[in-house]
Amino acid sequence: MDNDSLQWNDVDEIAVRLWEQNEELNPLSVSFPALIEMILALPGFVGERDKCGEKILEAIQMGWLEEFEAD
Repeated sequence: MDNDSLQWNDVDEIAVRLWEQNEELNPLSVSFPALIEMILALPGFVGERDKCGEKILEAIQMGWLEEFEAD
């Protein structure tokens, strides 16, 4: 794994990258199944779908919301 790869525990970096790619999208409007797909599609993401839980998704969504509201 190189320094640019992301895993599920890279919550803050995932949140920032999601915001950068979707600045106009309110993260609270994204369902968890859709959020998983968005994360899996991020460049450099190497995590496995079945290694993700609801708490991780909530943390990512809240981090993304912080970026969205700060903009």
